[in-house]
Amino acid sequence: MRQTRPALLLIAPSIVFMAALFLWPLIAGVTQAFHGPDGATTQYVRRMADDPYFWEALRNTALLIVVLIPLQFALAIVMALLMRERPRFAGLHFYIWVVPLAISDLAAGLVWLSIFTDRGYLNSVLDGLGIPTYSWLSFEHPQTMFLAVVVAELWRATSLVFVIVIAGLQGVPRDYDEAASVFGATYWQRVRHVILPQLRPSLQVALILRTILALEAFAVAQALTGRNFPLLVGETYQWYYQLQNPNVATAIALVVLALSIVAAVGYLRLMRP
Repeated sequence: MRQTRPALLLIAPSIVFMAALFLWPLIAGVTQAFHGPDGATTQYVRRMADDPYFWEALRNTALLIVVLIPLQFALAIVMALLMRERPRFAGLHFYIWVVPLAISDLAAGLVWLSIFTDRGYLNSVLDGLGIPTYSWLSFEHPQTMFLAVVVAELWRATSLVFVIVIAGLQGVPRDYDEAASVFGATYWQRVRHVILPQLRPSLQVALILRTILALEAFAVAQALTGRNFPLLVGETYQWYYQLQNPNVATAIALVVLALSIVAAVGYLRLMRP
C-alpha cells in the first residue's frame, strides 16, 4: 500500500489530463447523440442511419482504408530500406520525401485539384500530346474520383509512415543482417525474416496512427470532389455546419470513434509478440 500511493500520486496528473481531454468530451458526445428535448432518444441515430450519404460515406471511408493503407506501407518500407543503404545524397532524398508532412490537408487537396481539374495540368499535358482529355473529378466518373483521392492521400500521408519506419530501423542492429548474409540468406530473406520482425513495434504504431487518420480523412477529398465523394468526417461537417444539426453530427463522430477503437484494439491483438 505504501508503494502504491506514490505511484498513484505520480500518475494522477496524467489521469486528470486524460479525463479532461477524452472522457468528458466522450460523455458530452454520447449525451448529445442520445438525448433530445424529451429525454433519452435514438431519433438522431435513426436519422443518421436513414441518410443515404452516411452509408456511402462509410463505404468510401472503408474502401479508402483498404486500398490506401497497404500502398502507403509498401511505399514507406521500400523508401526506408533504400535510405538504410545510404545512397548518395541520402539527406536530400529524406527531406524531399518528408516535404508533404509540412503541407496541410487542405493545401494538399488544392495542389492536386490543380492537377486533376478539367483544365488542370494533367489534361493540359494530355492535350499537348494529342490524347483526349478526361473529366477526372466528375460525379459521372466515381472510379477516377476515387483514384484522385487515393493518389492525393498517398502523396500527402506516406511520409508519416516513412518517418516512423525510419525511426524503427535505427533500432535494428546490422549485426543480425550481416550474420544472415554470411549464412547465405538473400536480401529479401533478410528483409522478411530479420528486418521486418524487428520492425513490428514501429509498424504497429504506424498502422494504428495511420488508420485512425485515414478514418478522419476529409479535407483532401473535400477540396477535390466536394460531396461527390463523401467521407465520414465530411458528413459530420455537413450535418454540423450546413444542416445545423449537431446531434446527428455527434452520432456520426461516435461511429468514427468506435471504428478507431476497434481498429486500434485489432492491430494490438493481431501484431502482439
